[in-house]
Amino acid sequence: MSEEHRETGTGWPSPAGPGRPSGPAGEPDPRPDAPDPDELSPLAPVEPVEPVSPAEREDVPAPAEEPGAGAAPDRAPGSRRLTSAGAMIAVLLALLGFTLVVQLKTTSTDPTLAATREEDLVRISSDLDSRERRLRQDIEALEESQRQLRSGELGRQAALEEATRRADELGILAGTLPAVGPGLEVRFSGPEKAMSSTRILDAVQELRGAGAEAMQIQGADGTAVRIIASTYFVDASGGGLVVDGRRLSGPYTILVIGDPATMRTALNIPGGVVSSVRDAAGNVTSEDREVVEVSQLHAPIKLDHARPVS
Repeated sequence: MSEEHRETGTGWPSPAGPGRPSGPAGEPDPRPDAPDPDELSPLAPVEPVEPVSPAEREDVPAPAEEPGAGAAPDRAPGSRRLTSAGAMIAVLLALLGFTLVVQLKTTSTDPTLAATREEDLVRISSDLDSRERRLRQDIEALEESQRQLRSGELGRQAALEEATRRADELGILAGTLPAVGPGLEVRFSGPEKAMSSTRILDAVQELRGAGAEAMQIQGADGTAVRIIASTYFVDASGGGLVVDGRRLSGPYTILVIGDPATMRTALNIPGGVVSSVRDAAGNVTSEDREVVEVSQLHAPIKLDHARPVS
């Protein structure tokens, strides 16, 4: 039996070939819609079938885009932004480092500190330590006052004593009360240039920074003016000074209450008040006093605008 006979399973070759079902051998295809065997002649022309593109068929999905095809443009701006931010941070860090280096070089090359003698630095350090101790004592006293104010029975009496003490301190600072205590007598002499208002004001500021609590300035004729926070100094025409509206003539004497050693060290710092007055051919002398009386009073200041916070 040939291969063609085996494929039909009937022992007879199929007229339509292996792919066409058929009935028993010698009988036509029993299906009603089966074509006539005569029409299936191998010589019958076959109509060409036009190919259909995938885009023309509705049931064929469009080809998917390759993953990551459009991701590169989206990531590029972010990468650029990240790079710009990194560059800005690097620039800021570089500027910060440059500023720190310049500050350290400026501090380490301070000509004033380089010219200061070792014993002067030791005295300054000792004075700062003394001032720190005084401030700590003041803190302890205030804390003790606070405890007493909260104690109950002694609260009223402690409050009255505290109010009286504060009123006295404010009166001394405002110049409305006289003051007495240890301090210095500082005398300025020389030409008018050496005793100008600028140098006298510098001396007052140095003394305040060294812990001066009360001051007054006196001229050659005995006229004195109490020095407070609002006191001003002006060079008078024809010589002398105008202090808070009162004219003084040199030489001048400043009486100041405070720690004598600390204030004297502040005046004698290299490049300070004493040095500048001597450079102008003047002279500054200071004398320790166990008791200094600051008796000149300042008229009370009337406040037109400031009010205490309730």
